Amino acid sequence: MDLLQELEGVLGKANLLRGDDTKAYRADWMGKYSWHPLAVARPADTDEVAAVMRLAHEAGMPVVPISGNTGLAGGTNADGVLMLSLGRMNKVREIRQDARIAIVEAGVILSSLHDAVDAQGLRFPMTFGARGSAMLGGLLSTNAGGSNVLRYGNTRALCLGLEVVLADGQVLDIMSELHKDNSGYDLKDLFIGAEGTLGIITAAVMKLVPAPRAHATAMVAAPSLSGALVLLNRLQEATGGAVEAFEYMPGSFVDAHLEAFPKARAPFEARHDVNILVEVGATAPRDAMLAEDGSLPVVTYLEEVLVGLMEEGAVLDAVIAQSDAQRNEMWARREAAAEVMTRISPRVDTDIALPLDGVATFLERMEEILPSIDDDARHLEVAHLGDGNIHFSVLCSRNDPALMDQITEQVEEVVVAMGGSFSAEHGIGISKKPSMARRKNPVALALMRQVKTALDPKGIMNPGKVLPDA
Repeated sequence: MDLLQELEGVLGKANLLRGDDTKAYRADWMGKYSWHPLAVARPADTDEVAAVMRLAHEAGMPVVPISGNTGLAGGTNADGVLMLSLGRMNKVREIRQDARIAIVEAGVILSSLHDAVDAQGLRFPMTFGARGSAMLGGLLSTNAGGSNVLRYGNTRALCLGLEVVLADGQVLDIMSELHKDNSGYDLKDLFIGAEGTLGIITAAVMKLVPAPRAHATAMVAAPSLSGALVLLNRLQEATGGAVEAFEYMPGSFVDAHLEAFPKARAPFEARHDVNILVEVGATAPRDAMLAEDGSLPVVTYLEEVLVGLMEEGAVLDAVIAQSDAQRNEMWARREAAAEVMTRISPRVDTDIALPLDGVATFLERMEEILPSIDDDARHLEVAHLGDGNIHFSVLCSRNDPALMDQITEQVEEVVVAMGGSFSAEHGIGISKKPSMARRKNPVALALMRQVKTALDPKGIMNPGKVLPDA
């Protein structure tokens, strides 16, 4: 109670939530994990975050940071401990057009950052379905991916500098605006992807890119996933590497989407097993300037490649968006994946990464293996095919934890044997700690524990997440 009184003195009564006032912070958005925090601190700035951490450190009180709470791995579970919400730290401090950077607080919602930089003729290229609630601090803490990684990289690739409050309340100011700096260890990369276990990210310097002047977006049906990679490579050559998204949706996912959203339309008149959402972004005026016949060069490039591949038999069907409404409809299908998947249970969800030419092989192997584990199991997946990230879900015949663990381990076995990773973009949190214990290199785990001990000797930063028990 002394700690809560001290925290109230720092934050004010209205910004230290207790009891029923913490209801909005008691579960993850999927409903898989729930908890009752001791209290929720809502600091307004970095100084208040530092003051909260000093008090928590002195008291030995664990602290669980929370941003938009859109995580999928239980990273905000906080039973009986202090939660720290970054939601009030929601300022875009500065946008520098010429340097193409934005200086942003951790509580800025992704869609708000999009709007702020769009107004300056620029773009922050990270995007995914939860952009209306996900916050920058969460993106950085999980090293989020999304649909445009193919062209722009994940969150780590888009960050130049950070401001971080450490476990004892010290403020680490590494808000670099430099693209090159070899003055020692790159400390920011320790905190990106650490899920709040090493410190609390309060602000960042993020890269911006020119806003595309036009898009060419299409749904493409391919005879095979291997054939889809031919399409990707041809498009990259034709557009000078301007392919922003290359998203795979199998016929089974399209079926499930139509069941979940009865008013939606199928991508093609005929059903196809391999459906690809392709998007090319044009930033050069020559690619986005209307021709005399009213066509856009970037759309023409896409059409020419698709026609050539259809003549070769490498593309079965294609529909190119002719309006923003058609483009939005194509994207809505892909971005509804979370809603489609969560309607079906029991299921095992995985977030894996494979070499680009290994995706088809992985799916073939799982098709062979699953019946030996569960006769009635089905799989349903979508994939960021351009970067090898598959969201692979197995729909089990029964809600049996032992069965589900066996399926998870078998997926890991195949992935690791193919040189892949059991975690691509959703983080580790609680749910993937067993996978870390089974699959992560022991030397790497030992080094991670040493880093954790060095930066958080009392173990108060988001305890119980990421690292398996020693």
